[in-house]
Amino acid sequence: MNTSTKTTMRAVTQSRYGGSEVLELTQVPVPVAAVDEVLLQVHAAGLDRGTEHLMTGKPYAVRLAMGLRRPRQPVVGRDVAGTVVAVGSSVTRFAVGDEVYGVAPGSFAEYAVAKERKLARKPKNLSFAQAAVVPVSAATALRAVEDVGHLRAGHSVLVLGASGGVGSYAVQIAKSVGAKVTGACSTAKRDFVSSLGADRVLDYTQEDFADGSGRYDVILDIAGNPSLGRLRRALERDGTVVFVGGEDAGGITGMGRQLRGVLLSPLVSQRLALLPTKESAGDYERLATMIEAGEVTPGLDSTFALEDAVDAVRRLERGEVRGKVAIVTGTAHEEG
Repeated sequence: MNTSTKTTMRAVTQSRYGGSEVLELTQVPVPVAAVDEVLLQVHAAGLDRGTEHLMTGKPYAVRLAMGLRRPRQPVVGRDVAGTVVAVGSSVTRFAVGDEVYGVAPGSFAEYAVAKERKLARKPKNLSFAQAAVVPVSAATALRAVEDVGHLRAGHSVLVLGASGGVGSYAVQIAKSVGAKVTGACSTAKRDFVSSLGADRVLDYTQEDFADGSGRYDVILDIAGNPSLGRLRRALERDGTVVFVGGEDAGGITGMGRQLRGVLLSPLVSQRLALLPTKESAGDYERLATMIEAGEVTPGLDSTFALEDAVDAVRRLERGEVRGKVAIVTGTAHEEG
């Protein structure tokens, strides 16, 4: 049952695909939780590259799931942190008043609904803004480092895109397992990546990770679009590349290079693995334990009020964000 007395809410919406120019703050109906869903009062929502891809509808394969001509879900956002205000009839893990975080499509709004299986209790030592920048990016990093990369103490790992949302968590998680971490980023973000605990910071504008000066047990290919040859040259003979993402990787699927790597993998001694998409409460619970133990700290670049969400997206488009940005629904917002 919906315990909110409001029937409409403020939300950041889009009626067509495109850049930040397609976003607008509008009034829309408050969503209603289905039997397996939770209705949240949203306190903060995270912004990352995945949200940008859904906004632009690129690569175009995204539109097969999200809507061919326009987004089926007009409200933007996925990462969320908030308070439970209503639960569906089959929900057993949460009650009204619980503080939670996870994934809720349409989180750039005052209220959002989320599947029970995609939520966990908010880490006690985080603000809502900090918690909101964790779920998608940190869970992706966790699975890349541990579940697919099988990184262990003493391994060497190269994190490409170390200053971004996923990369900033990958550096910290890799350090927590005892690996020797090299993070690649631009000149302006070297200090930030160093502050995350990287043993070495590689400035990709000045240095080439594939110049033969070092080989890595694991490479997390998060940003850019390096060729398979360059990745393999920087990898140990029995090393692993984990394809996490990639910018400027083609407008149709954005996955051509990664798929070629997966097909090549059985034919060579090196392992080239694709990270599957997954949104799971189990991952968010694992992360909450690590965060409360001080092993991982969210890289909160800054926060923006809901009415300033377009400005936040513009910063992401210009490549100015270190870590992640949060959109908050209150009148005040904090700088990270």
